[in-house]
Amino acid sequence: MSELEQYQRPRTDANGRRSSGGITGSGHITGSTSREIAASAEAAIREGLLESGDPLPTVRSLASALGASPATVNSAYRVLRERGLVIAEGRRGTRVAPRPPLRTPMRPTAVPAADQAGLRDLGIGLPDPGLLPPLPETLARVDVEQRMLISGLEGPDPVLLEVARSGFETDGVAAESIAVISGALDAVERLLQAHLRPGDRVVIEDPAYPSIRDILLALGLVAVPVPVDEQGIVPRALEAALAEGAEAMVIVPRAQNPLGAALDEDRIGSLRSLLDPFPRLLLIEDDHAGLVSGAPFSTLITPDSERWAVIRSMSKILHPDMRLAVVAGDQTTIARVEGRQALGPRWVSHLLQALAAEMLRDPGFQGLCTRAAEAYAHRRHGLLDALAGHGIQAHGRTGMNVWVPVREEAPVVRALLDAGWLVLSGEHFRIRSAPGLRITIASLEDGEAEEIARVIAAVEHAGRPRRAY
Repeated sequence: MSELEQYQRPRTDANGRRSSGGITGSGHITGSTSREIAASAEAAIREGLLESGDPLPTVRSLASALGASPATVNSAYRVLRERGLVIAEGRRGTRVAPRPPLRTPMRPTAVPAADQAGLRDLGIGLPDPGLLPPLPETLARVDVEQRMLISGLEGPDPVLLEVARSGFETDGVAAESIAVISGALDAVERLLQAHLRPGDRVVIEDPAYPSIRDILLALGLVAVPVPVDEQGIVPRALEAALAEGAEAMVIVPRAQNPLGAALDEDRIGSLRSLLDPFPRLLLIEDDHAGLVSGAPFSTLITPDSERWAVIRSMSKILHPDMRLAVVAGDQTTIARVEGRQALGPRWVSHLLQALAAEMLRDPGFQGLCTRAAEAYAHRRHGLLDALAGHGIQAHGRTGMNVWVPVREEAPVVRALLDAGWLVLSGEHFRIRSAPGLRITIASLEDGEAEEIARVIAAVEHAGRPRRAY
């Protein structure tokens, strides 16, 4: 039996019945372009015609069967690998991944919950509760029933829309169309679904928040990682990514997680010139930290942008359990998002909407955000300065996190754990970027930065020539 004939033999289903036949012989892997080939292979996996661990034909044999070039098939296999559907095993060839098409998302930690007592958790990424508005006082003065009568059961809270529109317009964001969604990540997913289809390429930051990659994987989209420095996405890398073809880009304009990058005017000018030839690129800006990020809002969106959205979440400025975000965007995008939302959850809790509106328009809210931004800046700079004092250069221009480049992640994470500090290894955030650690500074107390820096330096400088600090 030839190699290709192995992929044309009949298969049986779970009940022992013979299926329609082999992959290529029955047309399960078809197409002449890399996208078509990848899509048909994904369909075979999804329908159970290809199971976990099953081998795929070699590039050369499949190319011969389809009348395509080996380069085209190789490109299709690369797309499948990037989406987590298959794995390359050297001489064993390419096989269906053990758990296609999604990995199980969870908070990454090597420490069992029972062993976390006494540890200072600097990996969870939540705001300092002491810097958030008081929930009980606001809840006591919210008349949810009255607000529902005004807005209608499925309509957005009118006061929340008014406050959100004012905030967007103050920052120069067109706000004729606004949707209320259940948090920033829910918004990212719905925005991508509004325009993209499986196989489309999406530019994301590297390193990036892991859930962004999980969403792309869930939707069958291909992540195109672009490196980030302290001013945001690196222009030369973005230019290369756009040249390869992309349908969308998801970026964090300030308080980038985990690096802390923030766009400045020079970087915006450089990036806009690259984006100008692509007005139909779906541009999603996740402004998740908003007023407490420690930097003014800057945007890549221009009047010529045809498909765009700016997301503002409530979890960092009001409360982590306020799973709510307001999204401004072009009319078509927002209409599609709201239309799809109406088929599922239909509306975001009116209690959350009314509560958010009251907190946002409270006379003391702006002052509270200013104090929070200043406190986070003080804690970031404290850790950055402590690290620099030990010869460790780190990143944390804005936001609630500091990114610490290291030679190897595991030894530093273990040393910090032994010293009582729980942080996140950079492997959960990075795709092609160099190793590092993410340390959340939101609740960092005076004196702790020096202790953390000392532990990291002891590991990083081990075996290196002693240097003067």
